[in-house]
Parts: sequence; C-alpha cells; structure tokens
Amino acid sequence: MTRPPSSASPQPVVPTTVLPTTVMPTTVMQGAVLLVTAMMILPCMDAIAKYMAVELRMSPGQVTFYRFFFQLVATLPMLLRLGGPKALVPQRLWYNMLRGVLLAAASLLFFTSVKYMPLADVFAIYFVEPFILTCLSALVLGEKVGWRRWTAIGIGFSGAMIVIQPSFQAFGLTALMPVACAFLFACYLLMNRASGAADTPLAMQTFAGFGGTLFMGATLALGHGMGAEDFVPSLPPTPLGWGLVIVLGTISGYGHLMVVKAFQAAPASVLAPLHYFEIIAATILGYLVFGEFPTASKWLGVGIIVGSGLFMIWRERRQPAT
Repeated sequence: MTRPPSSASPQPVVPTTVLPTTVMPTTVMQGAVLLVTAMMILPCMDAIAKYMAVELRMSPGQVTFYRFFFQLVATLPMLLRLGGPKALVPQRLWYNMLRGVLLAAASLLFFTSVKYMPLADVFAIYFVEPFILTCLSALVLGEKVGWRRWTAIGIGFSGAMIVIQPSFQAFGLTALMPVACAFLFACYLLMNRASGAADTPLAMQTFAGFGGTLFMGATLALGHGMGAEDFVPSLPPTPLGWGLVIVLGTISGYGHLMVVKAFQAAPASVLAPLHYFEIIAATILGYLVFGEFPTASKWLGVGIIVGSGLFMIWRERRQPAT
C-alpha cells in the first residue's frame, strides 16, 4: 500500500525570474510611446506663449503664471475624483513642489527667450538638454549609457540642427537663458525618474502645478516690484487670450503627466534621444501659426530625427537592458 504524499514533501520550484524579461520590453515601449506623444503636444505651449507675448503684449512672467495656475485647475478636480480628500495629502509633498519650481523656472526662461529671440534659435540652443539629461542619468542615477545611445543622441542633435538652421546672431548673453532652461528641465526629468511610486503621476503633476503657481506668484511680485517689464502682471486682454491660457495650463498638466509616466516606465538615458521629436511638432506649428513652410533640408532633418528615435525604440525592444 502506498503512502499518500506528505504535506511536507518537496514541491516543484517554479522559476520567478522570467517575468522581468517579458515585462520590461513592454514597459520601455510604453514609456517611449508616451514620451513621443508628449513631445508632439508640448510645443503647442511654446507657440501659445510666443503668440501671447508678441500679439497680446503679455509679459512672459504672467504667461508662465497662468500656465501653472490653470495646470492646477485642470488636474486638481480629477485628482479629487479618483483619490478623494486623502489625495490632497501626498507622500512626497515638498519633492513634488520642488519639481514644479524647477519646471516653472525652466518655463519662464524659455518663454522669455522666445519673446526676444527667433523660436528656431531658442530650440537650437535648448536641444543641449538630451546631452545634459544623459550625463545626469549616468552620474546621478548610475544608468548604463552605451555607445549606441550616445550615437543616437548625436545623430538626433545633428538632425535638429538641420531643421532649425540657427542664426549665430542669437548667441550672446541672451542665449544663456535657453541653456539654463535646458539644465533645469533635465533636472526636472531626472526627478521624475527618481521619484519612484510613492505618489501617483496625477498627484505628482497636481502638486507640481501648486509649487509652480506659488513660485511664479512670488517671482511676479518680486520682478514687478523691481520694475522689470517681463514681470508685469496683467489679465488676458481678449476672450481669445483667456481661452489660450486655459489651453496652455491644460496642455501643461496632461502633457507633463505623460512625461512623468514615461520616465517611470523607462530609463532617462533611453528616453533622451526621443526628445528630438519635439522639433517635428515645432516645425509643423511654425508653418501653421507663423507661415514658415519647411524647406527640403528641414524635412531631411526631420527624417534624421525620426530615424534616430526609431532606432532607439527598435534597439530597446531587442536588448532592453543594454
């Protein structure tokens, strides 16, 4: 007579190491798609800011304030709906507010730049940001950055230069503003990657809007008190102006929500080359809003940018850990 198996008998061990190899490529791809989508949407903010500064005569400081105020207005109701009153007490309040301060300072520098410089020249200088982000991700987060990623970033940058065709007349003290903007925005993106899962992306973006609004309110008061024309407080002069600031804040809130989710899903050094997709949207907006039809050389540059980004996506699908 055979004895029934004892409950203490050894059981077969099921391997648990296969999950990351099947989930990680999907996660990285989701992050890449989210970031590319955001990069195609966010340049609308730059076009709106330039239009409001040039056509509606609003100060860059005021436009930046409206961006973060209406970002808060756009995301707070959804946060309350999904998380209830307890969502108003995030796990990392000051961390998320600091993200908002960094993003507000970067936005102020960019919006001020486009008031005084051609949009193409500002983008030309700003596109040092993927280099800065890749360096910071390697130094601060310890991410492995191989030669293929560096090559993709370099190729994408060359494509951006072909598209933008910057004027060397833009270089000078004013050109330091987009450089500083690029550094602050790279720090903001790095904080997105290092934030972990303590708070939801929606909570992170809502309280970033709160931090940015407070920072810009204080900056406006200080700048106006010093007599700086770029910080003159004002209301939108037309119904169109009110509509634009609402759209500005909504794009900021939900566009950067996609950015936060992207950097939670994929390494910063992987996503860095995909930032060049932003210039495609900027080229389209330049034609639609400002009547600048792209030349053949600009379309060539767009092709190079898209190619470098698609190469990185293809590479990560094949070898996501390298």
